[in-house]
Amino acid sequence: MAINLQKGQRIDIGLSKISVGLGWNPNEGTGYDFDLDASAFMIDEGRHIIQEEFFIFYGNTDSPDGALHHTGDDPTGGNSAEGDDETIQVDLAKIDPRVKEILFVVTIHDAATRKQNYGQVRNSYIRIVDDANGQEIAKYELGEDFSIETGVEFGRLYLKDGKWKFEASGIGYKEDLAYFLSKYFKGQIIK
Repeated sequence: MAINLQKGQRIDIGLSKISVGLGWNPNEGTGYDFDLDASAFMIDEGRHIIQEEFFIFYGNTDSPDGALHHTGDDPTGGNSAEGDDETIQVDLAKIDPRVKEILFVVTIHDAATRKQNYGQVRNSYIRIVDDANGQEIAKYELGEDFSIETGVEFGRLYLKDGKWKFEASGIGYKEDLAYFLSKYFKGQIIK
């Protein structure tokens, strides 16, 4: 039975192969398609991405260690009426030992130009699925907390005492993807 997580709640993962599914539905009549982009930041204990290739998104779908795979971009939020819009597959057994945390962030592409924000999005969630049987382990629904935000840290996998855990973060920002890149790419050149 799946766990419905609350903001800040943490659970043990206890599996190595999981999928992190992210979903949303744009409100009708907003004028443009909603292009929400799921990204994963594989960071070290200093909270920095260890190398550029460990930033996973639709333009870099696979981590160099083979642990993460982004299944592709959904530029309209319409991949599935009932399922995940974007998915990142994770094999925790393959994670580079320098990686201590994986942040899952969803940003609205071109939000400022299109005058879009999370107040115009409904049914946003992140969920953890057991790849062995397709069963949902846990789900965190964003709720109505965000009205002006254009980027949200939905959740994070983190290593503690040799075990991977998941936390439902739910931290909103009135920022785009460039903000997150500058935050976690300290001192590195971004191509």
